[in-house]
Amino acid sequence: MTRKLSAGRLVVATHNRGKLEEIEALLGPYGIAPVGAGDLDLAEPEETEETFVGNARIKAHAAAQATGLPALADDSGIAIDALGGAPGVHTADWAETPQGRDFVMAMTRAWEELEAANAPEPRRATFCCTLVVAWPDGHDEVFEGRMPGRIVWPMRGDQGHGYDPIFQPEGYEITFGEMDRWEKNRISHRARAFADLVRRCLD
Repeated sequence: MTRKLSAGRLVVATHNRGKLEEIEALLGPYGIAPVGAGDLDLAEPEETEETFVGNARIKAHAAAQATGLPALADDSGIAIDALGGAPGVHTADWAETPQGRDFVMAMTRAWEELEAANAPEPRRATFCCTLVVAWPDGHDEVFEGRMPGRIVWPMRGDQGHGYDPIFQPEGYEITFGEMDRWEKNRISHRARAFADLVRRCLD
């Protein structure tokens, strides 16, 4: 049976402000008060796994052990069919530079690799999200969500973050980058994973 998550503070194992804001909007109505790992000066553990669930577990358990509080970690990324599922768990790595993360560079790389592969249209991709809630006693629960869609070019929109400007979700004519944040929060891969978390852990 899934362990229930009580109202109160929850450490969110992320230093990404945009991601934290999305999580605050999703969990706030349930009496959960998320606080980011960055706000607590927690170190970012090395992500050594090759799966979303493996890396989410590393982050959630590290935060729970460091704080003595329940912790939520999200490992998410975009898997592009014609690139064999890349960048996948390396979604953020593609954006790394000595000056910080450059997602314009990462999106450009994704498109250039699709062009080099002469990938046919539609260039299908899936945004994937795995959530892990970990407790200080070592217990954890796993929740997953996926949003299918396609890669488009050129980049469109300045909403959201990451690869949102080149991802057009299935059933829509606009990209995540053009979509109102509240609409995206309602339908996204993260929203679907959170819906599973709410159904099993909070309701």
